[in-house]
Formats: sequence, C-alpha cells, structure tokens
Amino acid sequence: MQSVSTEEPVATASQPSAPVRPKHKGSAQLFENPLLERLSHTHIALPVGIFAATALLSMYYGLSHGFMSGLSALGLFLLGLFAFTYAEYAVHRYLYHLPATTARRAKLQYTLHGVHHEYPKDKTRLAMPPIVTVFVASLLFFIFRLSFGSYAFGLLAGFTFGYAMYLFVHYATHAYAPPKNFLKVWWTHHAQHHYRPEPVAFGVSSTLWDHINGTMPSKRAE
Repeated sequence: MQSVSTEEPVATASQPSAPVRPKHKGSAQLFENPLLERLSHTHIALPVGIFAATALLSMYYGLSHGFMSGLSALGLFLLGLFAFTYAEYAVHRYLYHLPATTARRAKLQYTLHGVHHEYPKDKTRLAMPPIVTVFVASLLFFIFRLSFGSYAFGLLAGFTFGYAMYLFVHYATHAYAPPKNFLKVWWTHHAQHHYRPEPVAFGVSSTLWDHINGTMPSKRAE
C-alpha cells in the first residue's frame, strides 16, 4: 500500500466519489499524523515475504505434525489457492470499489483503494503496510483453524501463497514495463481496470472470475 514528490502537489483523502484522472508522479497524503502517514507506505518485499513465509510455515507445520499427508497437502494447497482467486476478485470488486454514496464511504474507499487509482505509480502503496499484513495473516490463521480444523494448514498455505503471488503480480504490472511474451496478458488486463471508464477486470493474478462474472473487458481496441 515513496515519499511525497516535490513535482506534484500533495493530495488529500477528501476526494470526490467520481473517478479521478490518474497521476503518474507523486504520492497522496492520507493522514495528518506523520507517524501514521509513514506507516501507510511499505516496500513490496515485506508483505510478499510475510505471506510467503506464512504459506511455507503452515505447510511445514501441517506436514511435520501429521495433520496431512503429501497428497492431501497438495489437494488442500490447490483448494486454498483456488479460494484465494475468488477472494481476490470479490474484495477488489465489492470492497475496494465500494460505491461512495456518503462522505464517510467516499473517504473509506479512497483510503483503501481510491488513492491507488489516483497514484497508480506510487510503488510504496501497492500493498498493505507490514503491521496490517501481520494482522491479516494472523487473522486468516485463526479463521482457517477455527473453520477447518487440521485441514487449515494446507488451505492456509495455498491461500497465503496466492496472496503473495497476487501482491507480486500487482507490483510488477505497475512498476515494470510489460514483457514481450505471454506474460503481457497480466499487464494488459490490469491496465484496462485502471484506464477503461467502465468497471471491468477486477482479477489481478487471474482472469477466471472476470470471465465467470461478466467483467472481462470487451474486445474493442485497448
């Protein structure tokens, strides 16, 4: 989820609910408190590392303590990974693009995600800060453990591995030029989410749920 550039005026969180024109330089100021403002920025390696480590430790613990065997671990991992693809799509579409019908909703939506649409090249706000990442990883563990018992370790490994991959793909599509190979599909798909006026392309690491839910971009010229 770069310090404020001197080349752009500092933005504030009091943004209108209508779509804003993306700015490719600078960074928004979300909080008046300097500590909170500093904590709202992060290097992508930290959240990616936290979720990747959670996946690895969960799989290791589940296997080493006999909660699952090799084959069942693989199946649970894949199921957790599949579940993440839908969670990614649903959170992006229904929470991050929450209709800004009130001033409070508008501020919440801007803080959660609207700031990213206004400053899509701000590399330090492409993921949650480490404190929030640790909280989310811990919360996911308790939810999975309470809901699925011993199956939680394999499912959580797949889910948090999917989360790490999503963060990496999302960062790459904003930080690097698109490659000249089949991987370019990720760049093209996500660019249409940011630069097409209609609400499309909510999947980042996968286009599966865009196909299923009818939010794939049309085939008109990109």
